[in-house]
Amino acid sequence: MTDQLQVAIDGSVAVLTIDNPPANTWTLESLNALPDLLADLESDESIRALVVTGAGEKFFSAGAELRTFADGDVAIASEMARAFGFAFEALAECDLVTIAAINGYAMGGGLETALACDMRIAESHAQMALPEASVGLLPCAGGTQRLPWLVGEGWAKRMILCGERVDADTALDIGLVEEVVDSGEAVAVAQELASRVQKQAPGSVVACKRLIHAAERQPLQTALAMEREEFVELFNSDDQLEGVTAFLEKRAPEWTNG
Repeated sequence: MTDQLQVAIDGSVAVLTIDNPPANTWTLESLNALPDLLADLESDESIRALVVTGAGEKFFSAGAELRTFADGDVAIASEMARAFGFAFEALAECDLVTIAAINGYAMGGGLETALACDMRIAESHAQMALPEASVGLLPCAGGTQRLPWLVGEGWAKRMILCGERVDADTALDIGLVEEVVDSGEAVAVAQELASRVQKQAPGSVVACKRLIHAAERQPLQTALAMEREEFVELFNSDDQLEGVTAFLEKRAPEWTNG
């Protein structure tokens, strides 16, 4: 693991803090550590959700340290691109419900971190951008693929092709974030939202997340068939019987399918 990624557990919610001052940049060390860290959290059945945030009050994450690419070494660029891709795919595909608590600047790979999460909550002073084209590069950790899915083609092109930076209110208006909160409150609000996942059946949450992703990647008819198959599979689970029984008995369910 690495000191650049700090983890705290509060009940069913883990909080992952990107801690690499001054701008909470990602390094090869932290990128390589992220998939293993996520796997460890997934293996703990008591943990159902993950909040991702940045240390301090100014930066969520500024992405990669630009000096990493200053000498034009293609091998380094290739290694970093692969590490970013592998790390953020692991974040996007993990079974935990993931919420980005954007507590400041989310730039480049920092915004791509948030894009790989299931939901995003931004503090009122947050700023978000994908400025890679301004230095002759492009977003290589999912930015060109995930941003259009959230905000549509036009706003994705404004942010990527024109280098437009958006504030928290604009991000809310265009669908980049789901909620804007006061400065200093993003983590607490994200934790409260994440804690609600515990009330849902674990198998249902995992299946629903997989199907929502399929809506983006699969033809409609393929995804609809997957949806029906997942429903039938869940119908045979212990948690389905427990969920219905608990509802009829007006009590909280006790899930077994972790």
